[in-house]
Amino acid sequence: MGDMNGEVVAGGKGQGNRLDQLDQPTNVLIDKETDSLIICDSGNRRVLRWSRRSGTTQGEILIDNIDCWGLSMDDHRYLYISETPIHEVRRYQIGDKNGIIVAGGNGKGTGLNQLSLPTYIFVDQQQNVYVSDWNNHRVMKWNKGAKEG
Repeated sequence: MGDMNGEVVAGGKGQGNRLDQLDQPTNVLIDKETDSLIICDSGNRRVLRWSRRSGTTQGEILIDNIDCWGLSMDDHRYLYISETPIHEVRRYQIGDKNGIIVAGGNGKGTGLNQLSLPTYIFVDQQQNVYVSDWNNHRVMKWNKGAKEG
């Protein structure tokens, strides 16, 4: 059926900020095009790409200085990242350091243009963004290009 034991595929060298370490990873996805893991390394305020090829010993920083929590990728390979402390979700092209706000971005609150601790994200084929708005006890949908959910 399956192995009874897991296998370390990223990190595993203790908590830390070296490229072979993680600190409180909160989310992970697979980039099928590059056969890599994309990891939200929350404690180090960065997003890493970590190849799934055998022999890989460290990750590569895609985005740094980001308070990430949730992570998603659409069919066009845009990354969507929730930043809980600033109550917004941003979209990034791979290689881009400054994403654009696609949800929230109007401070913490309960309004339809606000979020309060956005955590997990799902993006559908039309690039509509679904956000678990943790502190508001709701799930918000933001249509592509919308200014409010």
